[in-house]
Amino acid sequence: MKPAISLENLGKSYRVSHQSGRKGYRTLRETLAEALVARFRNPMARGSIEKFSALKGISFDVNEGEVLGIIGRNGAGKSTLLKILSRITKPTQGQVAINGRVGSLLEVGTGFHPELTGRENIYLNGSILGMRRTEIEKRFDEIVAFSEIEKFLDTPVKRYSSGMYVRLAFSVAAYMEPEILLVDEVLAVGDAEYQKKCIGRMKSISDQGRTVLFVSHNMALIQNLCTHAVLVERGCVKKQGAVADVVEEYVKGMSSTDGGQIDLRNHQSRMHGMLPLITRARLMNARGEITDKIGCGDPMTIALDFDPVRALEKPHFGVGFDDSLGQRVFNVATYLSPRNLPPLREKATILCQIPAIPLVPGLYTLSLSAGIVREHLDSLPNAITLEVVPRDFYGNGRNPTADLGRILVQSNWELERDYKPQSI
Repeated sequence: MKPAISLENLGKSYRVSHQSGRKGYRTLRETLAEALVARFRNPMARGSIEKFSALKGISFDVNEGEVLGIIGRNGAGKSTLLKILSRITKPTQGQVAINGRVGSLLEVGTGFHPELTGRENIYLNGSILGMRRTEIEKRFDEIVAFSEIEKFLDTPVKRYSSGMYVRLAFSVAAYMEPEILLVDEVLAVGDAEYQKKCIGRMKSISDQGRTVLFVSHNMALIQNLCTHAVLVERGCVKKQGAVADVVEEYVKGMSSTDGGQIDLRNHQSRMHGMLPLITRARLMNARGEITDKIGCGDPMTIALDFDPVRALEKPHFGVGFDDSLGQRVFNVATYLSPRNLPPLREKATILCQIPAIPLVPGLYTLSLSAGIVREHLDSLPNAITLEVVPRDFYGNGRNPTADLGRILVQSNWELERDYKPQSI
């Protein structure tokens, strides 16, 4: 049986130009003169054109009925790959073999006309996405019901709220019936309830035996929807195979740690517009040794170096622990502790001490924040990685396993007749 999609040594390069010499706006005369000179100039001497490889030698097969998750950092080449498969752009090298009709959910709402009504845009957008008119008419009532905008169906979409707009757009795209479906991070639409509905729709599509390529940064969705996964890094396939193994590899590479410590002054995970207040983070065990491995139930200390880019009169710091699916497990923060920190007006190191890590063995990422009451001034999602290793947490000779959940809780069991209330 032929695979639904076969990629062989696929590559895509772009020419990136860099303006040199005079900056700012140029006149038409200057632009034409420069173009004329460039025709007779040695191209190698210009130094203004750079070749950028978005994809480099990508090779893998996707079998019919397989749901493949494609994960990786921003800029890794995931969307470029889907654009090639959608025939939006051509590869620079290699071959693509596709057996079946392809539908794409690359960007919801592409092709909507603001002056047309919701009803008219269903037909317009469906046609752009490759649906035949008979298919649209067959699915029309289901599309409208799923979008939940029946009342405003004959209203121009320019009067829709952003939530109504994306709901209608996703509904049209979700009711395509191709053999192969390409999905690029389009499930984060609408409110939480509607997102759950969208995920359910995607689950039903995958259960119908159709081939799906799904790009997302939501590891919980990847594990829930996909049968296999591919990790793309800097335009290359770093790992492919079972979803759990690929997600674990992705989480390992999410933060550049050096055995439990990291320089955060220019860290790429810092959110846009934030101040570089936290300049360094260290993870330490009970002996004060820097390490990225802590036994479950063991004490640990998180050390955060503070730089007074801005003085904090009432400082607040926080650390969030996320599992390998990107889901928050628990938080520790100054406002959740009995003591407040004094004002910070000079360089300092803040220590967060956790008496016992209540986590099952596995990989976790720590997100860091600093600021004042009700305002984050510095925020670094997924700043540093922690590996919790097995320990005899319960004192019974058994190491906890992941099937117990994520949080470990001590408990005592006895007969009621032997129970003696403890004074508080």
